[in-house]
Amino acid sequence: MDGDFVIGGVFPIHLYKHTMRYNYTTVPEPLKCTGSIDSRHLRFSRAMIFAIEEINNSTELLPGIKLGYQIYDSCTSAPVTVSVAFQLSNRLDQAFHTDDNCSQSGMVVGVVGDSGSTLSMSMSRIIGPFNLPQVSYFSTCACLSDKTEYPNFFRTIPSDQFQADALAKLVKHFGWTWIGSVRSDSDYGNNGMASFLLTAQKEGICVEYSESFHRTHPRIKIQRVANVIRRSTATVVVAFITSAELRLLLEELSLEASPPRQWVGTEAWVTNQDMLRFKSCAGAIGFGIEQSVIPGFREFLLDLSPTKVASSPVLTEYWEDTFSCRLGKSAATGESMCDGTEDIQALDNPYTDTSQLRITNMVYKAVYALAHALHKTLCQDKNSTIQCDKDNKIASKEVLTQLKNVSFVQNGYDVSFDANGDPVAKYELVNWQKSQSGSIEMVTVGYYDASFPVGQEFQINRKLVFMNGVNEVLKSVCSDRCPPGTRKVLQKQKPVCCYDCIPCPEGKISNVTDAPDCLSCPLEFWPNAERDKCFLKSVEFLSYDEVLGIILAAFSVGGACLTIMTAVVFFQHRTSPIVRANNSELSFLLLFSLTLCFLSSLTFIGAPSDWSCMLRHTAFGITFVLCISCVLGKTIVVLMAFKATFPGNNVMKWFGPPQQRMTVASVTFIQVLICTIWLVVSPPFPIKNLTINKKKIILECALGSAIGFWAVLGYIGLLAVFCLVFAILARNLPDSFNEAKFITFSMLIFCAVWITFIPAYISSPGKFTVAVEIFAILASSFGLIFCIFTPKCFIILFKPEKNTKKHLMNKNES
Repeated sequence: MDGDFVIGGVFPIHLYKHTMRYNYTTVPEPLKCTGSIDSRHLRFSRAMIFAIEEINNSTELLPGIKLGYQIYDSCTSAPVTVSVAFQLSNRLDQAFHTDDNCSQSGMVVGVVGDSGSTLSMSMSRIIGPFNLPQVSYFSTCACLSDKTEYPNFFRTIPSDQFQADALAKLVKHFGWTWIGSVRSDSDYGNNGMASFLLTAQKEGICVEYSESFHRTHPRIKIQRVANVIRRSTATVVVAFITSAELRLLLEELSLEASPPRQWVGTEAWVTNQDMLRFKSCAGAIGFGIEQSVIPGFREFLLDLSPTKVASSPVLTEYWEDTFSCRLGKSAATGESMCDGTEDIQALDNPYTDTSQLRITNMVYKAVYALAHALHKTLCQDKNSTIQCDKDNKIASKEVLTQLKNVSFVQNGYDVSFDANGDPVAKYELVNWQKSQSGSIEMVTVGYYDASFPVGQEFQINRKLVFMNGVNEVLKSVCSDRCPPGTRKVLQKQKPVCCYDCIPCPEGKISNVTDAPDCLSCPLEFWPNAERDKCFLKSVEFLSYDEVLGIILAAFSVGGACLTIMTAVVFFQHRTSPIVRANNSELSFLLLFSLTLCFLSSLTFIGAPSDWSCMLRHTAFGITFVLCISCVLGKTIVVLMAFKATFPGNNVMKWFGPPQQRMTVASVTFIQVLICTIWLVVSPPFPIKNLTINKKKIILECALGSAIGFWAVLGYIGLLAVFCLVFAILARNLPDSFNEAKFITFSMLIFCAVWITFIPAYISSPGKFTVAVEIFAILASSFGLIFCIFTPKCFIILFKPEKNTKKHLMNKNES
């Protein structure tokens, strides 16, 4: 249609370009489109005409100026689009004007189109140098936002960069970390999928496969892609693809049994009503352009009189294909003539369906955007009256400049462009759900608005239905999530989403799902059986509440009581020959020291403290030295007494009771001195041993100075050796002085116990170290009391007839 100014429109009304063979001998025929008409894109072209007619009837926008339009069919072919772009750049005038006053009638002030990103890129490179504004309604490639490459390009549909981000967030929201992807082998599919994969990788999503194809590729290529989808383990397929190509893929998948797949789509196909016939895609979800309402548009679409149809070759072709009749022509064999009874209002196809006006509204807004830019260029507001000069000679660059700044509201929808020529990204989350009648319908279940704050762009407000009609979110993972108590170990030569779950090693936990590594518990804590929590370790020490502690304490108290009873027996018979004959004073002192030895073992039982740690070792060391010094004194007395029986030997006067007392005191004082130095320099102290048993805290006494500890034991051992040597020397003395035999036996037990004590003490873990030490104290103490005092008590209590001086003297004489 002619006008004062013309807006060009480019739509892929047909899907294919007529293939021509060039013989290079004749002029090639003009490029032509072929195939059936895409009724959806026909509706888009009609939306452009509707918008221009609305503008021409408006008294506020471009009053007094008539807009014309020139619509071309690009048939989704880049060569055709390039040819159309040259025609639009050369204006529409057939005549060539040589003077400066050439008419501007038919001047193209802007272009609406094209649909595909590749086609829009081809067109922009042709018309861009002429500064001719181009506003696309369906080209979403993020590459078109580059103003250095495409300075004249604008669009009313959001960039794929926003959609790619939204799709990645959608997939992540449902926990799908293992997906497949298919895309159109075009700028739209390749660039869109690249943006999606980049964002998906940041979200921790792995792609099992990424396949591409074009509708012009041979069928074997499409079959290969279909087989990849069938064999894959990923349940979810993200399709950055056009409707025409997805249609071919779904038809190929339907030829053989294929496992169900959860399809996630883009606006290119997920809101296409014609795709709803594929039942295998039930449950598909994806982002689409917001639904809209264009008042009067449905009536305009259905207002097709025979005259209007006949005046348009495209409408004529559509009419004839739809109703299978010939219009205004002679019918061929098997064809009928259109008789006027055809009712377009009874049709149910994408052309007449205005319930889901999405991309249609993008066309509508694109026309109005160019009209507003032209209005700002031509019109002025004078005295509250808008005046437009249609004779004003303008350059297309002026319209381009004004287009960058347009901002208006049309039918409640905001229209504006950012610095890249992109609108604000707003999407609806669409879900394909089965209705009660069994048909599939598109249901809006959420929204995505890039203008919202970060983290709040994506919202779901209705329940979704997934593949197979289930409401529960399906799983699509390479490996199940690792529960707490395990960590992830990546599988070799697999993406990061494929891993094995390995239990945490001993002493470590993981308290979160999919932990990359296990954490060590604090020193005083230990993992539970599931290894997902740390609990305070149990404290272990030899206590009075356990069986071992009770037994050792009982033997200790029992030994002390036995020693006291022995002392009582000796005290009651202190005037008897057997008591007096074996140095009663040293015997009572020995019994006193043995009582202390038994009781000193009690200091080893119970929770260690500063005082108990210092007391247990020093008390044990001093009391044992006192005990052995008494035994040593008794042994020396026996030897001296034997030598005193020889004529002229007066040795006993040099080892009488005062000297015996001095010997015991001197020997014991040396041990007291060693213990004092030990306590002053580096005394024992309580510690928490965390190394012996990883699962328990061992409360024990650290030696402080190991030299001090082994000096105490070494001194005791030295005295024991001396005592054993003297006892062996005195073992064959007369029976009246045969106490040396019992001392010899007792010292053999003593030395055997403490020699075996050393390796047992070093190798025993935890509280058993203390138990070994207590056992050594009790065993050596019982050895002394049984070997030295039991024979005497037996004679005193059960053989009193032998407890006489006469009996002892007679025994000696014999």
